Amino acid sequence: MAEYICPHCKNPVNDDDALLCLFCGESLGRSVGFMGKLRYPRHKIIFIIVIVIVLASFAILMSR
Repeated sequence: MAEYICPHCKNPVNDDDALLCLFCGESLGRSVGFMGKLRYPRHKIIFIIVIVIVLASFAILMSR
């Protein structure tokens, strides 16, 4: 379990799934879900995935 420091009260939070600080109740600013746990911004990675899918489908369509 990785220790996370609350940006508001600076207390350590040991729970990996916690979205709120256990001490002050403020948001820890963590992302939720599979895409949110990636180290890259969500909008950028989703945009890249959509572009790759569109280009791959276009290439498959043109090869027929």
